[in-house]
Amino acid sequence: MKKLFACGLCGLAAVVSCAAGDITGTVRAEGKPGTEQSAGGGSYESRKFKFVERVNYAELQDFIVFIEGPVGDQPVVLPSKPLTVETRRSVSQKGAVFEPHVLPVVVGTTVEWPNNDEIYHNVFSMSETKPFDLDLYKAPTVKSVTFDKPGRVDVFCSIHSRMSCIVLVLENPYYAAADSGGHFAITNVPPGTYKLKAWHERVPAQVKEITVPAQGEAKVDFVLGINNLPKY
Repeated sequence: MKKLFACGLCGLAAVVSCAAGDITGTVRAEGKPGTEQSAGGGSYESRKFKFVERVNYAELQDFIVFIEGPVGDQPVVLPSKPLTVETRRSVSQKGAVFEPHVLPVVVGTTVEWPNNDEIYHNVFSMSETKPFDLDLYKAPTVKSVTFDKPGRVDVFCSIHSRMSCIVLVLENPYYAAADSGGHFAITNVPPGTYKLKAWHERVPAQVKEITVPAQGEAKVDFVLGINNLPKY
C-alpha cells in the first residue's frame, strides 16, 4: 500500500508569532451513490469484468491537507517554539517503486532520488511546474532536484511503466499528511482566517474557510468525492 510522507515541519528554524493555534480534523473520500450496488450481479459476474479492480474509496490513502497561499502578515517576533521547515527530502527507488508515492514539500526544497535497486532507473517529469530528466543512473550515484515553484509535479521512470509518484510543492509549511485513519493535525499556525484545502490525486480537492485562534485548535472535517465538476 502506498504510504504518505509525514508532515514536513522539521529541520530549519523559521520565525513565527508566539501566538499560534492548531488545525485538526479528518479527511476521507466516498464514491457516487449507487455505484456500490452496481458492482453485484449482471455483467460484473461475467468472466470479462469479474476481476476488474474497483476503487475502494474507504481505503484511499495519501490525503494532504494544507493552507493555500502565503501565510504571515503577523508581526515578526521570536517564538517560544520556533516553526521549523525541512529543506531536503528524499524519494527512494526500491523494487521498481517510488517511496513515498506522495511527497508534500515547501517551495525551495531539494529532493534527492536515490536508486536502491540493482537496475537502472530514469526519473523524469514533464509537469509544467518543474520539468526535469535525471537520465539513467544507479547506486552509488544520487541525483537531486530543487522545486522552486508551487504546484503538482508528476514524476515517472522512463523504463518501468508502474513507477510514478507526485511531489506536491506548497507555498507555506502549514500542511499535514493524513494518517491511515484519515486524521490530520497542522500545528503552530499563526492566528487568522485561511483557506484550507484537502487534496487527493484521484478526486477533486475541497476548500473550506477556517479561522485559527491564538490558542487552542480549530476543527474541520472533509469528505471528498466526484463533485462540482462540469456535466456533459
